[in-house]
Amino acid sequence: MLRSLALSLLLLLSNAAVAQDRTLRILVGFPAGASLDAMTRLVADKMKDSLGHPVVVENRPGAGGRIVMQAIKNGPTDGSVIVMTPLVTVVTAPHIYKDLGYDAFADFAPIAHAADFLFAFAVGPSVPAKSLADYIALAKQDPKYTNYASAAPGSLPHFFSILFADKAGLKLNHVGYRGTALAMTDLFGGQIAAFMGTAGDLAAHHKAGKLRVLVTSGAQRASQLPDVPTFRELKYDIEGAGWYAAYGHAAMPKEAIDRVSKAMSAALR
Repeated sequence: MLRSLALSLLLLLSNAAVAQDRTLRILVGFPAGASLDAMTRLVADKMKDSLGHPVVVENRPGAGGRIVMQAIKNGPTDGSVIVMTPLVTVVTAPHIYKDLGYDAFADFAPIAHAADFLFAFAVGPSVPAKSLADYIALAKQDPKYTNYASAAPGSLPHFFSILFADKAGLKLNHVGYRGTALAMTDLFGGQIAAFMGTAGDLAAHHKAGKLRVLVTSGAQRASQLPDVPTFRELKYDIEGAGWYAAYGHAAMPKEAIDRVSKAMSAALR
């Protein structure tokens, strides 16, 4: 009897330890150094307190975020691995690629809407443009100013740039990078003339004088960039925003979804 009780107690303690040590992994399909990664790490740090176990962020960049979506689809169903992604992987990618390796509607369970963001168009320090009109004039005169970057081919900043070029009558040359940080390094160094990205990623560098943001994509001016006009202010019929959200495996139990969603929402607040 004593031996049986001892074994039962040992089993209970072992199960408790496993539960206590269980780690929630949040995958990010883009390199570190941009707003998506920074926000996810801040949220993860808060979530560990309310969940009572570690929450770690893993960067798995590549294919514009599609690699991590495939990892979620093919990964555990218990909710121990989730993804934080911009809308491109579930909204625009299905319209661009014939074979994604996943079904954006059938393979994932939505967990939480995390944040909204605006887009911004910036030029590097070597480009003598103080306004969007200045940049357009330069790009029409000299091809060296027509090379611009985005964080990934097929991303919303890529498409916003195409829309802008069409409205402005420009022929711009897109250079797709694997993440914002790499593109910004080349922008600072003069290897590329311009960059379309998120306003949050560009605001601090704009204020520090490392680059110049010429325009943003919102209905109103971005709060981080109150001195920068919107496309609509400049008479361009361009407006839009993006969002970040968390998803899990489609078979993730509802109680796990609710638990992680509650913790993430509390962390975001």
